[in-house]
Amino acid sequence: MPLLRPADGLPEVVGDRAGLDRTVAALAAGTGPIAVDAERASGFRYSQRAYLVQLRRAGSGSALVDPVPLGGDLSGLAAAMDGPEWVLHAASQDLPCLAEAGLRPASLFDTELAGRLAGLPRVGLGPLTERMLGLALEKGHGAADWSRRPLPEDWLVYAALDVEVLVELRDVLADLLEEQGKLAWAYEEFEAVRTAGPPPPRTDPWRRTSGIHKVRRPRALAAVRALWEARDSLAAERDVAPGRVLPDAAIIDAATTNPTDVRALAQLPVFRGRAQRRLESYWFAALQSAQALPDSELPRAVAATDGPPPVSRWADRDPAAAARLAAARAGLTELSEHWSIPMENLLQPDLMRRLCWAPPSDADVAGFLSAGGARNWQIGLTTPVLEKALAARPS
Repeated sequence: MPLLRPADGLPEVVGDRAGLDRTVAALAAGTGPIAVDAERASGFRYSQRAYLVQLRRAGSGSALVDPVPLGGDLSGLAAAMDGPEWVLHAASQDLPCLAEAGLRPASLFDTELAGRLAGLPRVGLGPLTERMLGLALEKGHGAADWSRRPLPEDWLVYAALDVEVLVELRDVLADLLEEQGKLAWAYEEFEAVRTAGPPPPRTDPWRRTSGIHKVRRPRALAAVRALWEARDSLAAERDVAPGRVLPDAAIIDAATTNPTDVRALAQLPVFRGRAQRRLESYWFAALQSAQALPDSELPRAVAATDGPPPVSRWADRDPAAAARLAAARAGLTELSEHWSIPMENLLQPDLMRRLCWAPPSDADVAGFLSAGGARNWQIGLTTPVLEKALAARPS
């Protein structure tokens, strides 16, 4: 059955303090969990701030809150939302922008993560809602520019529907997990998501430039880095997504071509466009800075890492480690199939690789996993399998 309009009608967008006070009162008068969602403008803006927050609670109805006219501060909602369980879909995506607006959950239920642990094949909100509730959600605006104002009505309908049946979906997933004996595991996962701090800054984020595999020479890599950093600075200043300031393909093209002057740069695709012609001196200065670097300051061809080498090299560098990894993968695959839990949710793949490459000297696998952030349920399930894998020897 298609779910095309909110059951109670489309709520007015809350964009002032009086409206926010009414929303606080309504939430406080409601009962049970609070369905929460947020819309960002990731493909359009540099920041990851929330441009719309959707809420729904039994007895309260739905609310659409616009943080923009409220100065991005929704902390006035915090008291009414502190205590009840929040229900989100793919919570790790929305919690940072909600925290930036002053909202942090005391407890959490993540419907996407619940679907993964339940072994469901498709865990997007639409497929889950259709499978578990028999309702087809109106979709299509998730990647829209939510910084646009005014927001079109069909976008607002889409946003309201994202929380319309989220609590109902939570209930049926909780029942399914209880039947499978996994509900306690799920709550461990939810708590790990809720309490996770911000990720550490990436080392050499410029190395994620699409197409960088084509760049081999250190001097050309320095050019990629210089253009990436110049673009990032400009994107942050303008609050525009970096790819809209300068595409990755243009960075790679300029770095590999190495134009000798501004005129040669302006002949390259993308750079000959009107928007880039106004910035040609800015981009060329970045390229010049890379060319002026002494050899000692050029980036390495391969990024430094504190982890194991690529798995493809294990057989040559350490056959024993390769045998341990093969045994661990085989054992965890069997465990994954038995419990219908994806391998990556059963245990973080990087943690498994680190264990197999450099097992703890005291053979305390459970302690190693705990120190690496594994949850208790993961440790209990995987430790016997991994202990056996660490005893494997090359054939």
